[in-house]
Amino acid sequence: MTRVLLISGSTRDGSLHSAALRTAARFAPPGLDVTLYPGLAGLPAFVPGLTPPPAPVAQLRRLVAAADALLFSTPEYAGGLPGSLKNLLDWLVDGGELTGRAAAWLSVVEPGRDEGARAGLESVLEHGGARLLRPACVRLPLDIRTVDEQGLIDDPRLLTALRDMLQALVRAPAERRPEPSWQVQSSLYPVVSPAGMPRFGGTPFRSAQ
Repeated sequence: MTRVLLISGSTRDGSLHSAALRTAARFAPPGLDVTLYPGLAGLPAFVPGLTPPPAPVAQLRRLVAAADALLFSTPEYAGGLPGSLKNLLDWLVDGGELTGRAAAWLSVVEPGRDEGARAGLESVLEHGGARLLRPACVRLPLDIRTVDEQGLIDDPRLLTALRDMLQALVRAPAERRPEPSWQVQSSLYPVVSPAGMPRFGGTPFRSAQ
């Protein structure tokens, strides 16, 4: 069974990013073990080379080491990655768990609202030796009002996008493949535009506020 670990960059209750990943875990296709990492807020501050690592860090590293792929969704704070997510990534880079690990991101906000966070995430993943699967990275702006009482998102487009992303992660080759040039990469990200989407239930899609 393929294991996918979902990591949200938000520690806020009611986060749209966490809700999107929670939905991915709830509606994952059969044959996938999809888990949302719950310990972001409880990780201690990064200390380079600390041995043995604190218990929460050891648990994080075990989860990542056991995963075949990682899927991130994160807000942007102060023009970059949230400090809590950067802290998590620092622990993983230091421990070597990102090396060779397939990874992708899901953006749930409009273009221009998380470019610093996305660029920072990609930079750290590259530095840590992860394999960023660009065809599996998707931008799908969502409306916070679609989050229900269970913290799940009721949007059929999200379920379709998540299914495609998870399948792309499952199909990730074991070996590292050469990356195309950045000029080519910049055009590879699928973007789901509200303006071009059909109506569902007679109501036009509304972007997140």
